[in-house]
Amino acid sequence: MRYRLDVVAADVGDVVKFAGGWLFDRAMAGWDVTVLLVDHPDERPLQILGAQIVDLEYALATVGHRPPPQTLAAAADLFGCDSRVRQGVVQALDQGATEVTLWGQSWPTELDDSVGLVQHRLSAAAQAFKAQAMAAAAMPLDSIGLVETFRSRVMASPSVEADLIPAS
Repeated sequence: MRYRLDVVAADVGDVVKFAGGWLFDRAMAGWDVTVLLVDHPDERPLQILGAQIVDLEYALATVGHRPPPQTLAAAADLFGCDSRVRQGVVQALDQGATEVTLWGQSWPTELDDSVGLVQHRLSAAAQAFKAQAMAAAAMPLDSIGLVETFRSRVMASPSVEADLIPAS
């Protein structure tokens, strides 16, 4: 059985910009990476990163038919505006068996006690593939850094959490 990472976002560009390198590195490490999207007119940038794409509405309607992922990642702004996403994230945090990771410009203050600041150092391959994904999404390439920063509840299992380190 492979590890699963489910990513919830509003659009392709948001995922590529904030989490593209991390997703690529997880996919290359053998994880099944699935991005659940509200809007996905062009799936090519996420395919470049090794992710599968599923419509968010379909995923929410069939949530009981799949086992829970080892990691659930979500755009912080979607957490703030979609009650179903908010409920899923809070439920995952309450159950404690799923790593929960958020990204974005603003953080939900209600989660300050549940999640901490972490960073993922992008591999050289992740930087290159993220650049290709950003180009495919017609995004400016000046925002590719060596790390991506998230808010995450760090789990005890080192095999799952090895690529996210607490930010200093």
